[in-house]
Amino acid sequence: MKNKRVLLGITGGIAAYKITSLIRLLIKSGAEVKCIMTPASCDFISPLTIATLSKNPVGIDFWNKQDGTWKNHVEYGLWADIFIVAPLTANTLAKMVNGICDNLLLATYLSMKCPTFVAPAMDLDMYAHPTTKRNLALLTRDNVMIIPAENGELASGLSGDGRMSEPETIFDTVHFFLTESEDLKGEKILITAGPTYEAIDPVRFIGNHSTGKMGFAIAENCLKRGAEVILISGPSKIEIQHTNLTHFKIQTAQEMLEQVQANWGEMSVGIFAAAVADYRPVSIEKQKIKKNDDYLTLELVKNTDILAWAGSVKSNQQKVIGFALETNNAFENATVKLKKKNLDFIIVNTLEDEGAGFGHETNKISIIDNHNKITKFELMSKKIAAKQIVDYLKNFKK
Repeated sequence: MKNKRVLLGITGGIAAYKITSLIRLLIKSGAEVKCIMTPASCDFISPLTIATLSKNPVGIDFWNKQDGTWKNHVEYGLWADIFIVAPLTANTLAKMVNGICDNLLLATYLSMKCPTFVAPAMDLDMYAHPTTKRNLALLTRDNVMIIPAENGELASGLSGDGRMSEPETIFDTVHFFLTESEDLKGEKILITAGPTYEAIDPVRFIGNHSTGKMGFAIAENCLKRGAEVILISGPSKIEIQHTNLTHFKIQTAQEMLEQVQANWGEMSVGIFAAAVADYRPVSIEKQKIKKNDDYLTLELVKNTDILAWAGSVKSNQQKVIGFALETNNAFENATVKLKKKNLDFIIVNTLEDEGAGFGHETNKISIIDNHNKITKFELMSKKIAAKQIVDYLKNFKK
């Protein structure tokens, strides 16, 4: 972290008292730290304490009424390598989502040129409220990375989700993000993402709820770390661009299989995150099927298992990683899939965990490898989960 420039935004929540520990960790790692406090946060922790620990003046107001000096939010945005808002209150969260700009911290956020992380902190009912969930989802769509709140004792005396992540967790997340190098340079990685659509007639299809968010996030992380990536994706609204990216857009499982088979021989790694349809209609009607009868029977035929194919033909130098989204007996089912399809490791999530699965901005994953080692992770944004998966891949020994 030496010479990394960290801008820390502090809002008005009781968890602000923990920020002293985060500042110490950042300074000790060699980072340069500047802080912006909302006026409300000054009721929870002294600006003098923050200025002393960070070794820099603290920004609170747009200008100093005593000497007339201006706190330039644009300069803050240009200076920082990373912006962390911790704690993030429900109030500031709502303002960030809606572009409200009524203090120095929010003006700086709207001027920010670098990646932004937030660490929410609020009471459990506030954290669980649909408004908060919706606002966090919208913030993630704006490419803000969320360090999820943890479960524990809260200031209200209650216990549950809403406790700000510990300073060590926030530091580790930011440290991993800032110190990534091109450690995958020379690797050629094939990634599948999103659903497949299996046509029934010209207007209808069999599909699933996959958005491709997880696969695309993995592709972005691999590209950032210097890998050459072939991304084969089913229908998705997500778009990414990179000079090292070759992107094939497909519709059906058969089309995905053909692209995988055409490119697999040159790959060092395959990460199969797509939710591929297991079956397709035997025949596709040329005209729209009319609803003449009370019942309609479709005859389906099994698609080729793309993941199993890759596992069966991989060389000793190639690694194959699969995904298992389960609804019950997650670890048992995933272990069977790992062994049956000759995988190096498998990423497991279950719809039994809130915030995991299709459509969410977050995921809660576990990894099972072919040495029977299980590594579990807490709920996190899909971008951070992608980084954890790629980190695991980088360190994995066959």
